[in-house]
Amino acid sequence: MSTSATQPAVSLLSGAEQRSAARQLTLAMLALGLLGLGLVWRWLLPTQIGVSHLLLGVASLLVAIPVMRSAWYSLRYPSLHGITDQLIALAMLGAWATGDLLTAALLPIIMIFGHVLEERSVIGSQEAIHALGKLTRSQARLFQADGSLLEVDNATLKSGDEVEVRAGDRVPADGVVLTGQASLDTASITGESVPLEVSSGMPIFGGAINLDGLLRVQVTRTGEESTLGKVIALMQNAERAKPPITRLLERYAGGYMVLVLMIAAVTWFTTNDAQAMLAVLVAACPCALVLSAPATAIAGIAVAARHGILIRSSAFLEELADLTSLVVDKTGTLTYGTLRLLAIETDVAEQQPLLQLAASLGAASSHPVSRALAAVVSHEQMLTLNDVRERQGLGVVATTERGEAALGRPELLSQLGICTTSVPEHDGPIAGLSLNGNFLGWLLLADSIKPEARQALSELRELGLGRQVLLTGDRQSVAEQLAHTVGISEVQAQALPEDKLDRVLSEIDNGFRPMVVGDGINDSLALKAGVVGVAMGAGGADIALASSDIVLIGSDLRRLGTCVRLSRECRHTLQVNVIIGLGWTLAIVAGAAFGWLGAAGAMIAAVLHNLSTLLVLGNAGRLLRFHEPLVALKPPGA
Repeated sequence: MSTSATQPAVSLLSGAEQRSAARQLTLAMLALGLLGLGLVWRWLLPTQIGVSHLLLGVASLLVAIPVMRSAWYSLRYPSLHGITDQLIALAMLGAWATGDLLTAALLPIIMIFGHVLEERSVIGSQEAIHALGKLTRSQARLFQADGSLLEVDNATLKSGDEVEVRAGDRVPADGVVLTGQASLDTASITGESVPLEVSSGMPIFGGAINLDGLLRVQVTRTGEESTLGKVIALMQNAERAKPPITRLLERYAGGYMVLVLMIAAVTWFTTNDAQAMLAVLVAACPCALVLSAPATAIAGIAVAARHGILIRSSAFLEELADLTSLVVDKTGTLTYGTLRLLAIETDVAEQQPLLQLAASLGAASSHPVSRALAAVVSHEQMLTLNDVRERQGLGVVATTERGEAALGRPELLSQLGICTTSVPEHDGPIAGLSLNGNFLGWLLLADSIKPEARQALSELRELGLGRQVLLTGDRQSVAEQLAHTVGISEVQAQALPEDKLDRVLSEIDNGFRPMVVGDGINDSLALKAGVVGVAMGAGGADIALASSDIVLIGSDLRRLGTCVRLSRECRHTLQVNVIIGLGWTLAIVAGAAFGWLGAAGAMIAAVLHNLSTLLVLGNAGRLLRFHEPLVALKPPGA
């Protein structure tokens, strides 16, 4: 029976719910023992039929307790599962009224065992969430003020703490690598089977496993605020959501109950066969139909999480299948969102000393351009600087062992009286470098396109999202150049948050069903307005994650195609499940109404009912074999 405590597809059972299920199973086992004893007694001592009836009566009363309690609860709080509870209770009362104590005892026993199997099948899918939750708890080696290490529970860590992660350790929280180099297994979080190579300055996820090397990590986010914490929260929210088909079935639940009662009454009136009437009530239990959507959704959500895709609501498994357009942000979505050195224009033959000088000066400033240049060489290679003078908004001047050096905008070099070559044409920041009054060259920086961007957008076009719009707050020239590179034909640049919202609403008004992909605060309105909003999980703004329907934890754009393909596979599985649930139910009801199930019609109907439910669960389980590994991409500049 489905009680308030045993409705599938909601969450893992609590201790009280597990005890309730255990009591039901225990009562069913006791009733089965008494029923068997009653049948043996009837066979061995047919003259003492009263004892046999007593044993069967006690057996039916034992299982009547959970049956009647579930039916009463379903009357107070109507639901789809409540229809099953009510029909089984009616069938049991009908069996008592006709004096069929064997049916009154055996029928609920069969249904209890069937529902226990269903429950375990659904919970089996949900255990992925429970297992993921265990990854949030681990030990951490915390650096003390005196440099010593103290082993603590990672739940006690806070932002700013520094921890040591050795080979074989699990990263205790989200953080940034301060020193060291290692390979991390992030499969439990991003779904990637290829280890992630990390080094100083790179962000890492809590829950990843250090395969080799030694890391010193500064903690940035812990607990529910960490990436893994958000993964678990999103999965739990997603499995609570009701797919559209479930809401549709609930709308007509009352009418379905009336129809079943009418069919049962007509069957009894025309056949005068109580077994046929009871069989109709049992056969009409819509468990398989009710479970078709939740079982498919839970399997789809579990598979998506395995691929690093977090679906906040199972409804979007269906919405994804019918998308026709793509509205995508640029910075942080199609690009990395951070400046990188793109090219050097110089007459100097040996560029390594030039890069070393630029990185040393860049490390002395907090400007984004300076920080980007500081990353081109390791900290150990940097020069010692003296008399550092930062010119606000212009650049840095400092004394080095090679002489006085300057790094900054063309205006800085002009103010210093340094003769330069003409400033190159470039859509992005430009920094000039000089040493001892001599111009060395121009450093051209830009936000790099993600290497998978072109392939990902091409896949989406093949999947039917042929209309693609680049929507960005950046300059027109920069946006058009990027759009040409990745194969997008339509561009709207210099867009404010309200402009992005208006464009998405315009797409919908024109008959398109857009997928909106972004990562920033300025994308949150557009993400909420799209048919499906997808946020980049790595580095995405919290408000963007909250406004989205789907989160890509690894931020690999190729997972957009995985989303669509998985959604279409889920929809096909759901359609098959609905056909099984509805078709099988109608077939059993027809067989019961026409008396084709024989003298033990109610019991046969119960067995066939449970078989259809297991078929639905098995078909949904096939989704768990869905797997799309990603080919490792070459890093930028490789």
